Amino acid sequence: MSKKKTHASHGTPAVVALDRAGVAYGLHTYDHDPASGLSYGEEAAEALGVDPAQVFKTLLADVDGSLVVGIVPVDGSLDLKALARAVGGKRAVMADPAAAQRATGYVLGGISPLGQKQRHPTVLDGSAVGFDVVYVSGGRRGLDVSLAPDDLLRLTGGTTAPIGRP
Repeated sequence: MSKKKTHASHGTPAVVALDRAGVAYGLHTYDHDPASGLSYGEEAAEALGVDPAQVFKTLLADVDGSLVVGIVPVDGSLDLKALARAVGGKRAVMADPAAAQRATGYVLGGISPLGQKQRHPTVLDGSAVGFDVVYVSGGRRGLDVSLAPDDLLRLTGGTTAPIGRP
């Protein structure tokens, strides 16, 4: 996988963060179809021809009053209790969508774990380490980036834990 230079249409904060970090990544675009009936992540996996277990969605949860990022495969869901435990919290609920958008600077369906307006504790589902490359949102609907899980963890300051449910 080689680093690709950005151009104006892909210069999201996530792509800028990847360029600044100098990590190898791939840039993958597809046409988002709101009428597809698929979730954003499932649509990305199908459009890119990638196993949904290798494509990860970025979700925000409120854990004891603080926002936490959970990154799980698109073919599963976030285990809120496991996420709370992973960050030493007691109770987690999904974050208010408007709060998630404000805190990250991204719109729903395009929230990237990279280049967020504010840094939040981040937990990547442990299944990610089984892949050489994972796919996450590139910061807008119809744009994904592929990168090594270790690079994703380094750039987000994240940890791994079993936070996904099939």
